Order: sequence, then structure tokens, then C-alpha cells
Amino acid sequence: MGKIAIADRLRYRFDNFMSRGTVSLISGLALVSLAFILLMAFLVSLSGIAPEGGGRLSLPEAIWGVLMRTLDSGTVGGDTGWVFRFAMLFVTFGGIFVVSTLIGLLSSGIDTKLEDLRKGRSRVIETDHIVILGWSLQVFTLISELALANANRPDTCIVVLSEEDKMQMDIALADTLGKLPRIRLVCRTGSPSSMADLGMVNIQTARSIIILSPHNQRADTQLVKTLLAITSIPRSLPQPYHIVAQVQNPKSLDVINLVGQNEVEVLLTNDLISRIVVQTCRQSGLSIVYMDLLDFSGNEIYFKTEPTLQGKPYGQALLAYNNSTVIGIQHSNGTIQLNPPIERPLQANEQLILISEDDDTMQLSAHSIPPIDHQAIRLEKRESATAENTLILGWSDRVTDIIRQLDQYVASGSSVTVVAAFPEAEVDLSQETLGLQRQILEYRQGDPSDREVLENLNLTQYDHVVVLCNPDVEPEQSDAETLVTLLHLRDIANRHDHNFQIVTEILDVRNQALAQVARPDDFVISEQIISRMLAQVAEQKSLNAVFADLFNPEGSEIYLKPVDDYVAIAQPVSFYTVVEAAKQRGESAIGYRCKADANNVARAYGVVINPKKDQPITFSSQDTIILLAES
Repeated sequence: MGKIAIADRLRYRFDNFMSRGTVSLISGLALVSLAFILLMAFLVSLSGIAPEGGGRLSLPEAIWGVLMRTLDSGTVGGDTGWVFRFAMLFVTFGGIFVVSTLIGLLSSGIDTKLEDLRKGRSRVIETDHIVILGWSLQVFTLISELALANANRPDTCIVVLSEEDKMQMDIALADTLGKLPRIRLVCRTGSPSSMADLGMVNIQTARSIIILSPHNQRADTQLVKTLLAITSIPRSLPQPYHIVAQVQNPKSLDVINLVGQNEVEVLLTNDLISRIVVQTCRQSGLSIVYMDLLDFSGNEIYFKTEPTLQGKPYGQALLAYNNSTVIGIQHSNGTIQLNPPIERPLQANEQLILISEDDDTMQLSAHSIPPIDHQAIRLEKRESATAENTLILGWSDRVTDIIRQLDQYVASGSSVTVVAAFPEAEVDLSQETLGLQRQILEYRQGDPSDREVLENLNLTQYDHVVVLCNPDVEPEQSDAETLVTLLHLRDIANRHDHNFQIVTEILDVRNQALAQVARPDDFVISEQIISRMLAQVAEQKSLNAVFADLFNPEGSEIYLKPVDDYVAIAQPVSFYTVVEAAKQRGESAIGYRCKADANNVARAYGVVINPKKDQPITFSSQDTIILLAES
């Protein structure tokens, strides 16, 4: 290897200096400019060069004169004396080449900084904020619900970190949500599984962290990676991380619990939506009940210690509140039991679980003896369940879960038919795989939005029809296909004068109004339901155990049952009487639904949760009571 010349060494050092970025360039040129100005000022002062008719310039005056001519080339036009003019002209040329370059670099650096800000790569300096990791349709409902939950806080910051472009996120949020009072939205572009990017949003000081799940088969793998990144960052607050995450596959729970330990609250989204679809297809109005319970603008679920009721049976607690509804007990170890046995006493260190409008409305009733009309109670023997025929139109990852869960509710001899566009060889719906006990399964290949396919199904034989969204296309296209299917179904039902129940899944809540044209009996807006659950658990960690028990098929669930199974119709009765009638059946009544308002959006489709118990209600024959019951 030959000898390295000094010029090569200087060039190498210059290249390294130039590659350091804008700050280094500006600093270097600023020093060069300063050295040039001081050198020329010293020479002018030392040599005695001065304007014609003027005396020698002192060093400070020379520095000022050189600086002015360096910054403004027009200043030289007022100089007198040829020697001084030529000296200042040289200074001006130096300013053009050196200082102008510095000004250009400053302008370029500012533009680069603004571009970096637009890219969303600057650090977030926040504490006690809410961090949302990921981006999907759920983010709009999620943020609006968090805004409602934090309406009483003076200043709440919600930070969104995703791989989407910051400007596009800002525009989408502004267009969809508008201005949110008392809420500051901050968007940053980055990877939720990168420790550096998580540090950028100051995740270690966040009040709660919500991880949105992408719609792909690797969602749970990405979740594990994100959790590893979060838990590797030391917490800056004394309390542990409060992370709420969506999980697609139950098999992922073991590794997620290993990584997150007690810092992660998990929502099994596919299982939850499948169960809601199954329950709703058999009970019209159930999805409205769930939406009401999960909405921060209506009734919410609270926990309350009630010393005066300790030692008293749960049945007495059901009648103890006029403006709130008791639904269960939280044991001293934190476990949840919804609708426990009526005679079970409330023990020390246990809390009641209630539905109420606000935490200040959970006051014991002023009625020492609840106004119950025992003569109006009707506890007739119920008819045994009969076989049901269910039709599922469309395909998604939830189909097998829906069929399995439906098998737990229907009577023996029931049937389920699935119609989707895939050849039968590509779907695994064998009796052996699903392990069905009460249903006979049939699969048919066909496009659910094709009128001819629907006509050939003999729809009059079905009791329930479930229309699923297509997950392989964009949400707008998927909802459009669903709307076409709904229109055909309603038209066929009208022509054959057959009243089968139609339940449809909608991805984008903005399409609900369009879907109402086809008059389905119920909607399951999956993204909105999951978003509201995420917001509820993010605000109150213990609610996840309530939801887990509520959607557990082995515990008590929400049912809508005929009102005339409980109280007399066509005469005023108080809701105290309804609660007492349900109590005698071992159930907890939480509301009712008026059939007359089933299509009235302004009246919540007839659903009333947590009514005042002392106000009289006159029911009709098609109204239903909303209860927590085991079957």
C-alpha cells in the first residue's frame, strides 16, 4: 500500500465532516465566516485602509464594517476611496461565497427539520398519557370513547404510534372526529415493536397502552414482539404497565402471559365477536344492549363497596338501588361472579358490580320496602326448546367458532348451512373437526350476494340468517357486498311472507345507516364493539374480568326473554316488580326492550338499560326483559 498523501488525509477528514449533517455544516461554516470577518477586520485596521477623507478604523469599527459588507453586498456602493473600495469588494465576494452558503444551509436545515416534523419522528414529552400502538378502523371509535371517558380531566393527551404517514393520520382523525374538547391528539410514525420508536412516544410514563391488532395471520406474532419491546423498557412510574391488547388465537395466550405477566389485559377478539354474533342471531336487540353497556356516554359498569349490605343475600342487593342495577359480586381475591345464587350473602371485602349512569348515582334506595306488585308477577312454565335452522352467508376466520358456539345454544336436531364462494374441498367443516353434538352441518358453494344463489336456498326453511363480512377485501367493498346481500334477503322474505331473523356484521360504523335500508333485525359492528371494550379496559383494568365472565358460556349471560314470562302485560308495573319476578327465577333483570321502538334509532331501538325501578311501565305482548341468566 502506497504512502498516503497529506492532501488525501485532509480530503478524508473533510468528507467525514461534511457527512455529519446539517448541524455540523452550519457550525463549520459559521466558524469559517467568523474567522474570515475577524481576519479581514484585523488587516483593514492594521493597514490603515479607510474611506476617503476618514481616519484609520479601530478594530471594533473594522469588524462592524466588514460584517455589514459581508451580509449585504449593497453596502459597498457607498464606499469612497479606491483602495478602501477594492478591499471591501474583496470582503463582499467573501461574504457571497461563505456567508451566503451559511444562510443557504440554515434555510435547508429549517426545511429539513420541518420535513422531519411532518414525518412524525420528533420525541413526545408527555406523562400520564394514553398510547395507542397500531392503526385500523378501530382507532376512530377508540379515541372518541377515550375522549368521553376523560371528559372530566382538564388535559388528556392521546398518542398514536403506527407505521402510517403522520400527515395522513392527522387528516383522517381530523376529518372523522373533528375537534375533541380537552383532548390533544399526537401522531407519530414508527414501528410499535421498535424500542427506539416506543421511547420516542415516552411509553415508560404512559397511563395506559392499547395495542391494535392488524388483520393478518401474523398479528399475534407481532403482538408478542411489541410486548417484548415494551417490557424491555424500564418503567418510570411506580405502578406497572397497563397494557390492553387484542389476541386472535387462544393458542397465543400462554406465550403472551409469559411476556406480559400481570401487565397485559387480553381480549380474545375473534372469540368475543363470534359469541356476540351467535347470541344476537338468536336474540334480536342483544348487540344494542352490549353497545349501551360499552358506551361511555350511557350507563357504565362500576364497583362499589356497600357495608350496609354485608351479610345480606344477593337477592336483597338486587332491590337495594333505585337508580342503579346490581349484576354481580367481585370477591375479595378479585374474581368476578355475575348473577350469583340469590341466597348468597355479601361478605366482607367484597364489592357489588353495578350498572349506573355515573359513580355519584350509586345510592341506596330511599324505599325501605320496595314497591312490588306481587299480583302482577307471572312465572309460567316455559316451553321446551325446539330445533332451529341457521343459515350463514359468507366466510371469515370466525365461521368455525360461530358454528361451535351455536352448537352450545340450540336444541338437538338443529341444522346450520354455510354458503361461501370457496370450493368445498378448500374448507374444513367436517363433523369430526367441529365436534358438533346438536347440529347437522351442510356446506354449499356460491356467491352470497348473487340473487340466483339465494333463491335456490329455499330461505323459508331457516329461522336465523347471519351475513358475515368478507375479510379479504377493503372494509368499504366488504360492507358494499354485505348491503347487496341484505337487500336481496329482505326482498325475498317480503315476497314469501316469511319472517326469518337477519343479523349482519358491519365493519365500518358509517355504513350502518345504509344497511338500515334493508331492515336487518340486528347489527354486529365488530370493529366498534372491540374498540369500546378496549377503551373500557384501558380506563378500568378490572372490567376485563367482568367481560370475560359475561362472555363465558359456562356462566351467566345476557338474554332477552318474553315479558309475559315475568309480569302481567297491559297494566302499569314498576321495574321493582320485574326485578323481583326475575329474582324468583334466579336471574338478574337489567332492563327491557319495547318492540314498538325496535326500528327507532332515537330511542335506542327500544332498548332501555338500568331504568328507574319505581317508575311504572306498561308492557305489550312482544316486549322483552333483559336479564343475566344461566340459560
